[in-house]
Amino acid sequence: MANAILSVTNLETSYGPILAIRGVSFTVAEGSIVTILGANGAGKTTILKTVSGVMDPQKGTVDFAGREIQRMDPDRIMRLGLSHVPEGREVFPFLTVKDNLNMGAFIRRDTEGIARDLEMVYGYFPVLKERADQRAGQLSGGEQQMLAISRALMSRPKMMLLDEPSLGLSPKLVRDIFEIILRINRERGVSVLLVEQNANMALKTADYGYVLEVGRVVMEDSCARLLEKDDIKEFYLGMKSTSIRGTRRWKKKKTWR
Repeated sequence: MANAILSVTNLETSYGPILAIRGVSFTVAEGSIVTILGANGAGKTTILKTVSGVMDPQKGTVDFAGREIQRMDPDRIMRLGLSHVPEGREVFPFLTVKDNLNMGAFIRRDTEGIARDLEMVYGYFPVLKERADQRAGQLSGGEQQMLAISRALMSRPKMMLLDEPSLGLSPKLVRDIFEIILRINRERGVSVLLVEQNANMALKTADYGYVLEVGRVVMEDSCARLLEKDDIKEFYLGMKSTSIRGTRRWKKKKTWR
């Protein structure tokens, strides 16, 4: 892909003797949102950790903005313009909201630019301005997710890795978070690699998607086309088909308690 900001080729990463991802290859076009779908344990989080330098691969290459970054320290990778928002938010609970945001800008020296970007993230998430002097550990789960995304934005990334941003949030907060992800992408030009259990929301937000099973990519396509595939409807959107006079219709599966 000529305009790829991220290219991952034949990546293999292990936890000890257990191979978590097996020959994974994918690309993220500059300015796009790409999602990786898969069941728990498929290897999605391992991919993000390997790309961001938290884990080293046994094989394969990770090319970001024209440079190979596999086995680089996470700090160096972040300075190149790649920010990772991990699963579980991982804010600094005893620091204030404002101090958390300033931690995201620790590599920067442009005081005026940092002040402008603080106002920018407050524009995306006004509640953070209201809570600026409150300890991050006292925020709700949704507010902590907003803070984690905003802290990553404060480094002015070219690309963000988002790991399960909807985890544990109410449906309304999920919609709000994904609307802001879209705005960040469209308004700031930030490329996004998204790992998300909410397949319906991810496919409606992203441009292109990959499906991961047991550490391997088994399917890829535009998200519009993935939404129409029978396997995706059945296994990721919780729908089952019914045939009526030769036509196929889809309805939500019943959940039994």
